[in-house]
Amino acid sequence: MGRIKTTFIKTIARELFEKNADKFSEDFGNNKKEVDKLAYIKSKKQRNIVAGYLTSLKRQLAANANR
Repeated sequence: MGRIKTTFIKTIARELFEKNADKFSEDFGNNKKEVDKLAYIKSKKQRNIVAGYLTSLKRQLAANANR
């Protein structure tokens, strides 16, 4: 079982994803760099959580597209 993401994390991630979906991929490292460029998040831990959530969103989209 994974960690439950807070509303703050989900809101930021969805806003970034809606505006810049083409910049994110299934690669966590790439997403981490893009989140750093696109959003001001003070905490490194929160930045990583947002990047991880974006990675999982992208993977879910890819899995649904293959169906």
